[in-house]
Formats: sequence, C-alpha cells, structure tokens
Amino acid sequence: MRPHQKLDLWRRAIDFVVAVYRLTEHFPKEEKFGLTSQMRRASVSVAANIAEGAARTSVKEFMQFLSHSQGSASEVDTELLIAFRLGYVANKDYRNLCQDVDDIGRMITRLSQSLKRKEI
Repeated sequence: MRPHQKLDLWRRAIDFVVAVYRLTEHFPKEEKFGLTSQMRRASVSVAANIAEGAARTSVKEFMQFLSHSQGSASEVDTELLIAFRLGYVANKDYRNLCQDVDDIGRMITRLSQSLKRKEI
C-alpha cells in the first residue's frame, strides 16, 4: 500500500472528488469549461496534493503540499457557493458537500499540526 493510501484524509478526499464529479454531471452544458471544469480540477487537487505530499521524504515538504491541498479545498468551497447561488446545486447537496469540505479542511489542519509537532 502506498503511503497516501493509508491516510483517512486521502480516502475522504477521493470520496469528495467522486461526489463533485457526480454533482457536476448535471450542470448546464455551457458550464463544461467553466464551473464544471474548475470544481473538478480543484477537488482533484485536494486529493492529489495529499498524495504527493505523503510521498515526499521531508515533513516540511509534506506540510507544504497539505497547504496547497487546503487552498484547493477553499477554492472548491467558493465554487460550490457560486454554483449554489446560480441554482445549479440543490440546497441539500450544497449543505452535504460544504460539510465534506469543512471536514476535509479540519483533517488537513490536524494532520499539519501533528506533522509540525514531529518536526520540532
């Protein structure tokens, strides 16, 4: 098993990517290169940065990739709000995905704090 595959955070992020892909399948066709593409890219970036960081040899590098992952989570959170306000996302789906982003963000923060303690 690869290092990132052992992380609950990474598995949660992968589930989130799948949820975003399924949600955006129903967006208007004119959003294919707009919000659909942006939301998918940002959600994939959350999981990909976790995986890339876990593969690094230094704690400092891992923490840097977790920071990038946190930024991508904030990006997709913003894009979710825009999609919701445009009427592309139902209230229930919006609340569920926002909760997922919040949970992932907290998990990233906890892992970063844990790594920082090990680095000291």
